[in-house]
Amino acid sequence: MTNQGYGRYCLETGCTIRLRPYPRPYRRSYPRPYRRPRRGTGVTRAVPWGTMTGMPRIMVNGVDLHYSDLPAPRADSGPALLLVHGWGGDGGEWEPHRRAWAGRRRVLVPDLRGHGASAAPPDGYGPRDFAADLAGLLDALGTGPVIAVGHSMGGQAVTALAVEHPRLVRALVVLDPAYGADAAEAARLPGEQAALRAEGAPWAVRFVGGAFRTGTHTEARARHERLMAAMDPEVLLRCRDGMYLAPDAFGLRPAARRYLARRRCPVLGVYSHPAGADWERATDAPAGSRTELWAGHGHFLHEEDPGRLVALVDDWSAGPAATAPAP
Repeated sequence: MTNQGYGRYCLETGCTIRLRPYPRPYRRSYPRPYRRPRRGTGVTRAVPWGTMTGMPRIMVNGVDLHYSDLPAPRADSGPALLLVHGWGGDGGEWEPHRRAWAGRRRVLVPDLRGHGASAAPPDGYGPRDFAADLAGLLDALGTGPVIAVGHSMGGQAVTALAVEHPRLVRALVVLDPAYGADAAEAARLPGEQAALRAEGAPWAVRFVGGAFRTGTHTEARARHERLMAAMDPEVLLRCRDGMYLAPDAFGLRPAARRYLARRRCPVLGVYSHPAGADWERATDAPAGSRTELWAGHGHFLHEEDPGRLVALVDDWSAGPAATAPAP
């Protein structure tokens, strides 16, 4: 029989009573998203995403969002960087970039609603919904206008952020954004949605695996396949509906061209395929915008060559993004 008392408990074993320290109650921890430097070093080190036992959290639009916030070393370090993942991903895909910018720039990396460690509400998975969440996060953290970087679906999200909340975005960087789908891609969408609805996560795992070049970046591919396998298929379906099939979607070319014309900040587009790059160059983009083609890369080009992207964003930050008028 066990008798528990304050701070200690008694465990009866046969005729012997042994006293042991009373177990501490479980406490949920919310560690900082970065390590504090040793006093006097002036260095900030990013804690690897996968080793975090918790992340900062914030309620935005009724959704519990998780994020990482690396502080700026100085007030004159330039605009904060907002890094937004794509469909079925999470903030962990930006880990090499966070490490590279730690101690140099303020870097915010959220998990979008329904992804990673953020909550998954029953609805609200269009790019404008994601943008509203990002706007609430930036307002709560007092970042001021940011350089918003988004991959794939994240490219739609940061574009919607710039269009719907222009005061919060100084410049955009879109990496193989999930807009500008041509007629052939549009024709495949109903069948892909039907397959995802019928098969669930296994279809999504195959889909994301096919976005990498064959035989390359096996670790990153395996990580994305694990993330997809753990996703709620209904969230994946609603995200794709929000990107391409909803009445206000701007994933297909005619709607995308109209929506992108509302951008007011410089846009850096980075594409893995010539057709997408050529289409982006033909859009009505603000002054200072440019488009690059990274030939030979797969869809996850920011993970395939993180050092190149960090250097590109640093250059962009010192050029068009620095000289762009304040929103």
